[in-house]
Amino acid sequence: MLNKTAEGIHTKYVSARRVRILAQHLAALMPREASVLDVGCGDGAITQRLGSIRPDLALTGVESKPRKKAVIPVQAYDGIRLPYEKGSYDVVLFVDSLHHADDPKRLLCEGGRVARTHIVIKDHTCDGWFAEPILRFMDRVGNARHGVSLPNIFWPRGQWVETFKQLRMPIEFWESNLKLYPFWANWLFGRSLHFIARTQIPK
Repeated sequence: MLNKTAEGIHTKYVSARRVRILAQHLAALMPREASVLDVGCGDGAITQRLGSIRPDLALTGVESKPRKKAVIPVQAYDGIRLPYEKGSYDVVLFVDSLHHADDPKRLLCEGGRVARTHIVIKDHTCDGWFAEPILRFMDRVGNARHGVSLPNIFWPRGQWVETFKQLRMPIEFWESNLKLYPFWANWLFGRSLHFIARTQIPK
């Protein structure tokens, strides 16, 4: 019952707002006329909204568990290796998908192989007061009903930064004040638990 109530609140007050705000953030980070691969695109709502804001972008969605009601065409992949050649897209986009991977660093490497210029990421930082249980709760409410894998791999900011350094992907942009939630929920579910970043692909 608690999960159902939480899912209902999430759907009513969070989902549409999240799509709108994230699409706005992401649109500002995309190069002009870029080809973009959205890895783990879910139902495609964010991809679709991004395309409406930035019609100059060529957007493709790929998903390990494609949903029947996706609003964009979605190609299936095995969750490990992206089915594209090296440098197939200008930008590879990960929106809350790396923490669902069994090996986030390996999937990030795949993104680096496929991307020509940039990787853009929206994900979580597991820092601060009760961060991990709150992130687990949010992940379950937002994704469990869709059959999404929940390995609960949440990295602190320092691990993200170190991973980008190891992969030689310099961070160009980092923002953690995303304002995804209404003010009455942001103090618990927002704060610094979310970030958007853009990294360069080494030439």
